[in-house]
Amino acid sequence: MYDIAIIGAGPAGASAAIFTAKAGKKTVLIDNDKSMTKRAWIENHYGVPEITGPDLIETGKKQAAKFGAELVTAQATNIEKTENGFRIQTENGTFEAKHVILATGVAVDLAEKIGVKTKQGTEPRIKTIIDADANGRTNIEGIWAAGTVAGVSVHTIITAGDGAKVAINVISELNGERYVDHDILQSK
Repeated sequence: MYDIAIIGAGPAGASAAIFTAKAGKKTVLIDNDKSMTKRAWIENHYGVPEITGPDLIETGKKQAAKFGAELVTAQATNIEKTENGFRIQTENGTFEAKHVILATGVAVDLAEKIGVKTKQGTEPRIKTIIDADANGRTNIEGIWAAGTVAGVSVHTIITAGDGAKVAINVISELNGERYVDHDILQSK
C-alpha cells in the first residue's frame, strides 16, 4: 500500500510527488499524459529562463522519481474507499493508498464520479473545480486536491507551489506534526 497516490503529473502533481517521496512517503504518481502544460511555452516560471511545457513535465517527473516516487502512465478510472484508505483503479491496474491527491488540471470527471464536491471555477475557461479548502482538503476525508483543479491559477509556478503546499499538509497529517523540508547548503 502506498502512503500517497497522486493523480496527474503536471506541475501540481509532480511537485506534490517530489515532496512526498523526498519525505520518505511511499508515493505513486499516476498520469494519463494529457496535461495542458504539454502545450505550453513558459517564460514566467521562477528560476527557469524559458522551457517548453513537455520539458517542464518530464523534469518534474524525473525529479519525483529521483526521490523514489513510482511513475505510472495510465488513466485513473475510479477511486473506492477501503478500510485503510483508497483503491485507485486504472486502465493498467489497481493501486491502494492511504491518501489521494487529485491534481488533474481541468478534469473533474473522476472527482465528480466518486462524490467529491465541485463548484464553479473562477479562472478564465475553467468551468468547474473541486471544492477544496485552503489546505487542499475535499469533502471526502483522505482525498485532497491541488493545482488548477483546486481553483488556483493555471500558471505553472502557482500550480507547482500549490502541489507542494498540499503535499506538505498530507505529510504533516501522516506524521502527526507539521512537516518542513528545508535542505541546508553544504560548504565545500
